[in-house]
Amino acid sequence: MKKNLYYKIYKPFGMLSQFISNDTKEARTKRFLGALHAFPEGIMPVGRLDEKSEGLLLLTTDGKLSDLINQSGIEKEYLAQLDGEITMEEVQQLERGVIIGFSGKKHITKPCKVKILEEAPVLSEPDKKLRIGTHRPNSWISITITEGKFRQVRKMTAAVGYPTLRLIRIRIGSQYLENMQPGAVQKLDSLL
Repeated sequence: MKKNLYYKIYKPFGMLSQFISNDTKEARTKRFLGALHAFPEGIMPVGRLDEKSEGLLLLTTDGKLSDLINQSGIEKEYLAQLDGEITMEEVQQLERGVIIGFSGKKHITKPCKVKILEEAPVLSEPDKKLRIGTHRPNSWISITITEGKFRQVRKMTAAVGYPTLRLIRIRIGSQYLENMQPGAVQKLDSLL
C-alpha cells in the first residue's frame, strides 16, 4: 500500500490554491502551487485560501483525511489587518455570528473567537499590491473559526464595517505557520 504524503506551505499572496487550470488564459496569467515545489502526483490542498489571502495551507495525498479536516469543524486561526480601528462592540458581533452571503443565500456564521491585537504581529512584508498605507488607521485581530465558507473572514469583517486589508492563516488544528516565509514548503509526518 502506498504511503500518504503530507506538507505544509506558506501560500503567498497572489497565488491560487490549486496546481493547474483548465482555463488557458488563467494558466498564463496566474500563479499556482506547483511553482513552489515539485509535489508528488495526487497531492491536493486541504481547503483553500483565496488569491489575496496568504498563510498556512496543508497538502496531502490522503483524500479521506482532507475531507475529514474540511468537514469536522477543526479550528482555523487567522490574523486580519482591518481598515479602521475595530471596537469591542464589533468584536462581540463577530463572536456571536454575522450574516454573510454565500452562493446567493444568506448565511449566519457560527460563533467564533476574536481578539484585538494591541500591536501589529511580526510578519513578512505585505505584498506591494495591498497598498496598506493608503487606508485610514487600521487594526489587527486574531479570528478563529470552525467553518470555512468562501472568503468567510473577509465577508465577516466587512459585515461589521471593517474590510480586511491583509489576511494570513496561521493555524489549522494543531498545525501552525510558525516562522515560515511566503513560498516555503515543509514535509510533515502527519497532519493531525
